[in-house]
Amino acid sequence: MKKILTLILASALGGVMTLSTYKLFLEEQDSLVTVTDSDSALSYFQTSNKAVTTYGNMTAPDFTVAAEDAVHAVVHVKNTTISKAPLTLQDLYMGRSPERAQVGTGSGVIISPDGYIITNNHVINGSQQLSITLNNNKIYNAELIGTDEKTDIALLKIDAGDDLPFATFGDSDQAKVGEWVLAVGNPFNLTSTVTAGIISAKSRDLSGINSQSFIQTDAAVNPGNSGGALVNTRGELIGINTAISSQTGSYIGYSFAVPSNIARKVVEDIMEFGNVQNGILGVRGGELNSKSAESFEVNATQGFYVSEIEEGSGAEKAGIKKGDIIKKIDNITISKFSDLSGYLSTKRPKDVVNLMVIRNGSEKNIPVTLSKSEILTIEFLEMQLRNIPNDVKESSNISNGVAVIKNGNYALYKNLGINTGYIITAINDQTIKNVDDVMKLKLKYGDALEENIKKLSVITSSGQKESFIFR
Repeated sequence: MKKILTLILASALGGVMTLSTYKLFLEEQDSLVTVTDSDSALSYFQTSNKAVTTYGNMTAPDFTVAAEDAVHAVVHVKNTTISKAPLTLQDLYMGRSPERAQVGTGSGVIISPDGYIITNNHVINGSQQLSITLNNNKIYNAELIGTDEKTDIALLKIDAGDDLPFATFGDSDQAKVGEWVLAVGNPFNLTSTVTAGIISAKSRDLSGINSQSFIQTDAAVNPGNSGGALVNTRGELIGINTAISSQTGSYIGYSFAVPSNIARKVVEDIMEFGNVQNGILGVRGGELNSKSAESFEVNATQGFYVSEIEEGSGAEKAGIKKGDIIKKIDNITISKFSDLSGYLSTKRPKDVVNLMVIRNGSEKNIPVTLSKSEILTIEFLEMQLRNIPNDVKESSNISNGVAVIKNGNYALYKNLGINTGYIITAINDQTIKNVDDVMKLKLKYGDALEENIKKLSVITSSGQKESFIFR
């Protein structure tokens, strides 16, 4: 009996010692780390200054606070367009069929208490009427302030009379792969819906031409989510949900969002300048991998190889040379071109960026002042107009004008022949030097633009000068 009691006592004592050892040496203590952001730069929209909190012990993420904030800032966008069916033989005898209203829907995010709303350009494209439904079911007509087709961002405005709940911008550059995020929107015409996932990748390019830089997530996004919010667990807006990767049109695993730093810069440019101010570096080349490194005859397999430098650009003035390999921009590592192009999309002309380049095996840090892009595009009377590069003006003996690069206005094409390749030199006898002059007319006339255009002076694609008078 004494032996049995001795064994039981020894076992109990061993268990206590084991548990004490585990608590002392193996179990990590909860540690709280708080980092605050003291950046107070002047901006149109409020930047979140919430503390970033991490815990030593991993716990299940709590999405409730972020979801509660986000659903009230996300709105339903209704886009009504008027369309005509193509002319048929029956129409010649029975008369034209009436115009038909087509309705498209999507999502948007309120980004200021006075009613500015950010959404996707493809959500509102071609609209004759826009209406916004808030999370409390109140409906307002919306004004289109401006769009940027390149980034697929549009800015709307409603007048609600009272301050509205709104989302604060987070810093998308600080978002990490593997970080939890919430996608908030109105899929399939439902009211605000929240789904969760993680950031799967950053600087993702879907176009194949390295012009885009998306945040990729596995949060479920479906038709109707476009223009909605991608927020982190602190409720900060870090992206605008834009696209899905699917062969069926519905979510099958991956969704893509425009980073908030790009979206914010676009809408602030629209508010201040009427269009997007693109700061350009002035280099051409390609991203490095094992195959391209061999063709460029370099050893590096990451970075951007500079093969050409634009004359008069900031890169040329700063001393960037052919053969340089750009490894970092403002301490952001460049693994592929979309890393570089995405960051530059957040910058304006005259902004200074610091490049770390490899030249002949040595590192060099070079500050570059970004220049203004001469290739700007604007929508006008359902046409896309673009600035004409100076070298093209000189070779074509053209002193002023903007080029038509796309014409979606059937009447102008059918009746007047205005098409791609035409150059608009004057509107209402006012000389047009560039797209900024066209933008001034758009801002002057607003919704009454079309009825106030009385005359267009053009140079045809064959070089003939013509004028069209509208009565």
